[in-house]
Amino acid sequence: MKKLLFFLAVVLMVQGCNNSYQQIAIRKKPQNVILLIGDGMGLAQMSTAFYYQEEAPNFVRFQHLGLHRPKPSGAQITDSAAGATAFSAGVKTYNGAIGVDSSQQARKTLLEIAAERGQSTGVIATSSITHATPASFFAHVEQRSMQEEIAAQLVHAPVDFFAGGGIKFFARRKDDLNYLDSLKTAGYLVDTTALPAKGSLQAGKRYGYLLANDGMPKMQEGRGDFLAEATQLALEHLSQDKDGFFLMVEGSQIDWGGHANDGEYIIEEVKDFDRAIGAALDFAEQEGNTLVVVTADHETGGLSLSAAEVRMQRTYEHINPTFSTGGHSASLIPVYAYGPSAAKFQGIYQNSDIFGKILEALRW
Repeated sequence: MKKLLFFLAVVLMVQGCNNSYQQIAIRKKPQNVILLIGDGMGLAQMSTAFYYQEEAPNFVRFQHLGLHRPKPSGAQITDSAAGATAFSAGVKTYNGAIGVDSSQQARKTLLEIAAERGQSTGVIATSSITHATPASFFAHVEQRSMQEEIAAQLVHAPVDFFAGGGIKFFARRKDDLNYLDSLKTAGYLVDTTALPAKGSLQAGKRYGYLLANDGMPKMQEGRGDFLAEATQLALEHLSQDKDGFFLMVEGSQIDWGGHANDGEYIIEEVKDFDRAIGAALDFAEQEGNTLVVVTADHETGGLSLSAAEVRMQRTYEHINPTFSTGGHSASLIPVYAYGPSAAKFQGIYQNSDIFGKILEALRW
């Protein structure tokens, strides 16, 4: 009898904890938002994290899942620029557009809105920081190819921490201007060699890390833990702001592996992105006031985790990543949410609705 009573008490306690989290996930207002974007990461890409590492991926820590519809304006399949602008500005726009609508009018982004409300902001990518996805949160240009103009706009953007590649768009430009000097004049502490040690960033200062000429090296080329470490540094720094923060983190090269139809490239980049998700979730669990949203702009490569063939015989003991295209696909894209108001991200909706759901969660 005592064992039965103890078991019932444990069940009630667990139920109570789950109910408490459900109430937080539905009603509580977050102070901070971390948006993580796995560029080109469809469901199959995400699934590789379950098959190609021994430990359970951080994806299993999410209880609230949805799907978004990534169609842009004027086409059936989106590129990263239109996809990221849908997230950042809440509008469907044409492929190639960075922070502008279909009429090429600048639209205010989540990052800019957060800054206007007194919050700190950050952008991290394993591409150049001027690439389509990160640029869509702080810049406004007609075409994603305008990376030198995007670099110039970053100087005046309300970004408090950024990390990625892209030195050549700041200091090795066609116009011979040096925007590394401009960043320093604007108050940034800029480093082109390495991320700093933990605990070294001062409150109220602005930091920029440009650690590659263009995109960062592949994981297979020895990039190391840049993405997770940069995420941890940004969270450490931005969380010093009592008014909260907005942080966007992109695992850029999942997409590049898809374009190359290179299964190993994708697998290593997804595992790396998963570690960055872990850093974000660890912070959110500890603080209790942070909404974490993980998604992708689109799927790349038409990846399938197919049954392998061994000596002309199909076997279900081994997985063989196969591809249907070297471009993007029109697949619906998973959305994972954790923390205050996470339940708002359940269901099926347009990619541009993610902008509104974040603002609704923040009650802005």
